[in-house]
Amino acid sequence: MWRATRPGESGESRRGPFKSAVPSNVVSPVRRCSRTACGRPAVATLTYVYADSTAVLGPLATYAEPHCYDLCSEHSERLTAPRGWEVVRLATDNGPVRPSGDDLEALANAVREAARPQPRRSGAREIDPLEVARRGHLRVLRSPES
Repeated sequence: MWRATRPGESGESRRGPFKSAVPSNVVSPVRRCSRTACGRPAVATLTYVYADSTAVLGPLATYAEPHCYDLCSEHSERLTAPRGWEVVRLATDNGPVRPSGDDLEALANAVREAARPQPRRSGAREIDPLEVARRGHLRVLRSPES
């Protein structure tokens, strides 16, 4: 027979002999739209800035936050704000980001530059004419006016 337990009692939870009301195989690792009865995958995150009377709709946030709402593409397109509020729509990227040719070329140039041998300096280091003294990585510089 089921009986209510008091907080702090060992054994059963407040819900009775069951550990959880929802079986773990029902929970999906994919974030879903926050709208009731919508099971589509979320693509955007809605946040309200109450001080500015603004609703901000942007790309899907990295983590699900308690005061943000994840929306699918259909609900994010149809979003309206209350009267007197402004909707700010940040650029959302609906497709996977692929590196462009420019990105790959910049990466190759950076690797080439890093692999290039650095010219060896003689034992004496170059001294800045404004440098008065040095202590570790700190330098004392003379004023350019004097």
